[in-house]
Amino acid sequence: MRTLLPRVLTSMPGIGVRTAARIMLEVGDGTAFATPGHLAAYAGLAPVTRRSGSSIRGEHPPKGGNKHLKRAFFLAAFASLAHPPSRAYYDRKRAQGKKHNAALICLARRRVDVLFAMLRDQTPYQTRPVNHALTA
Repeated sequence: MRTLLPRVLTSMPGIGVRTAARIMLEVGDGTAFATPGHLAAYAGLAPVTRRSGSSIRGEHPPKGGNKHLKRAFFLAAFASLAHPPSRAYYDRKRAQGKKHNAALICLARRRVDVLFAMLRDQTPYQTRPVNHALTA
């Protein structure tokens, strides 16, 4: 079953052989994480709330996490901008007023959810079919 892992990872747009190798090295088969949120927090992609006493300062990008894994997810998100659904999500975040790096981190976090499901089910990436009835 582990021989399928590289093929599953590289099926996702933006993840090549080197990025897949880095993810496999840092995450393994993904069974150590209960939810995609745990994987995102481990990678340093989940937002954190800064608080001191009664002062709560909202959500900010974390400074911790696994730097190698965060970089792999960030670069994969950047490379996936040529993929239309990823580009649409990135453009939506930019339209909300986020800077380039913040929008990429949002995209990387969203892709962690998909990657977690792919690892859990051992299935390659599949694009969601477009429902033309909703777009008309």
